[in-house]
Amino acid sequence: MKAMVLNAPRTRLVLQERPDPVPGAGQICVRVEACAVCRTDLHVVDGDLPDTRLPVIPGHEIVGRVVARGEGVSTLDLDQRVGIPWLGHTCGHCEYCAGGRENLCDKPLFTGYTRDGGFATHVIADAEFAFPLDGFDDPVAAAPLMCAGLIGWRSLKMAGDGGRIGLYGFGAAAHILIQILTWQGRAVYAFTRKGDEAAQSHARSLGAVWAGASEDSPPDELDAAILFAPVGDLVPLALKAVKKGGRVVCGGIHMSDIPSFPYRILWEERQVVSVANLTRADAAEFLKIAPRARVKTVTTPYLLERANEALDDLREGRFQGAAVLVP
Repeated sequence: MKAMVLNAPRTRLVLQERPDPVPGAGQICVRVEACAVCRTDLHVVDGDLPDTRLPVIPGHEIVGRVVARGEGVSTLDLDQRVGIPWLGHTCGHCEYCAGGRENLCDKPLFTGYTRDGGFATHVIADAEFAFPLDGFDDPVAAAPLMCAGLIGWRSLKMAGDGGRIGLYGFGAAAHILIQILTWQGRAVYAFTRKGDEAAQSHARSLGAVWAGASEDSPPDELDAAILFAPVGDLVPLALKAVKKGGRVVCGGIHMSDIPSFPYRILWEERQVVSVANLTRADAAEFLKIAPRARVKTVTTPYLLERANEALDDLREGRFQGAAVLVP
């Protein structure tokens, strides 16, 4: 197999040849057809996240075909297309797993962070954490659904049922979630970096009723706001934009420090909450909803060997939608 490997934080990924991996009990080996590039991959590469297992193959928005099954795997067929997400393993018995909140497991494994991921031609995954993608015929289009879509969906569930939703940071997750929201009949307000006319135009083309800079005040009070941009300064801005009883949802795994802000913008029962990882139930819900909502992802393909270029382009915002590596 070939893989793009991170050997140390804040270094370039290196192309390596490795033996094809062999699945253990309860595992599958998947031949990667596509792996989207997530902002979390940037956080791994840039050393923003603690306790990264090094060396590691990044990538956790994986779509591919099952080529081998370990002992005890009977739920997935050989050559079946599956998706592999960020959450790759849970202990199954801690208080969070037992209470239906496996996303908060005490002893999890994360794809592309604490176990090898999908910036490769092959990857090993727990069969119980691989989602059948029967009916998803385009692996490149499906790859961003495995994190940008799933985290967007979980963030929306946390945001509630309000009719006016603000999305701060209009990248891979937001461009998927806006399609769900407009299908549900809700109004979307898109916030981007100042002067990013391309992102604002993209948001309007997908149905946003308003698009502007993050520092701008929207024309209407928001019921909730979801932050995908990892910028702590946005939290006070979003609190000012939501109405009484509104909720601000922080959807990323990493964010710069939130600055101090006056209590009056939190008062009147506004809330700030975070989203951590996902559950398999989230995935089951979302993978039924996405086809019904006719979600279409916007993707920019890169050859596997160009993973560093894809990461650079994501960091600088040089494309709309999602970058996807294609081995």
